[in-house]
Amino acid sequence: MVNAANQRDDIISVIRRARENLPGDPAFGDPLSVSGPGGVRAVARAADKLVGDSPSAARELGLGALQVWQAVLERVGKGRGAQEITIMFTDLVAFSSWSLAAGDEVTLDLLRRVAKAIEPPIVDRGGQVVKRMGDGVMAVFPSADRAVRAAVAAKENLSAVSVDGYRPQMRLGLHTGSPREIGGDWLGIDVNIAARVMEAGGNGNTMVSNATLDALRPGTLEELGLGVKPYRRSFFAAPLSGVPEDLRIFRLEAE
Repeated sequence: MVNAANQRDDIISVIRRARENLPGDPAFGDPLSVSGPGGVRAVARAADKLVGDSPSAARELGLGALQVWQAVLERVGKGRGAQEITIMFTDLVAFSSWSLAAGDEVTLDLLRRVAKAIEPPIVDRGGQVVKRMGDGVMAVFPSADRAVRAAVAAKENLSAVSVDGYRPQMRLGLHTGSPREIGGDWLGIDVNIAARVMEAGGNGNTMVSNATLDALRPGTLEELGLGVKPYRRSFFAAPLSGVPEDLRIFRLEAE
């Protein structure tokens, strides 16, 4: 009886809707929020081993509790560090559907070429690749200027990558804040925000938060030949979850 209730779609839906009203990011539990070592995310992965990663009421209840825990840590200051950094997330557009048709060997070839295109510009500009997540990476930079310059160089390098006629498109998000470094990973609300900024990138755009724009030195965008355009969510797009109400997102465009 209990197991049957645990798998019922209507109960799972009710709990998911309830999580929308809890403190913290209601999307907590997706691959972006639980990847990497340390902190609340490590507990989330341990919970997955106990209740499984398939949809269930027990899983949603557990993630809801962890969601609140993370929010409490942020409010008491334990989720933030003392150092301001700029966080980068990248992701290949429509990669999953392409890779299914392409097969494992071609997919691995593409991922290697993508890594060679985008990771050297990150390292060369003082960035650190924190983790690789399939077709994307998370990286951190000591300044917004270095992050933007790395983003421009990475996208330029990627434009030359082609595998069997397929040219990957990458969306990229940058956000500047003060996450906490734990065990080689970076945790906190600013990491979540950076991931959501990337999600706003649609079909291969480079997106930045207002915090990153404010942290740039005067003249950097002009030197790179870039302008900014405010992001406006389309009528049919789902709202970004787990971000502050005053967050503003901009798209970088060549002028």
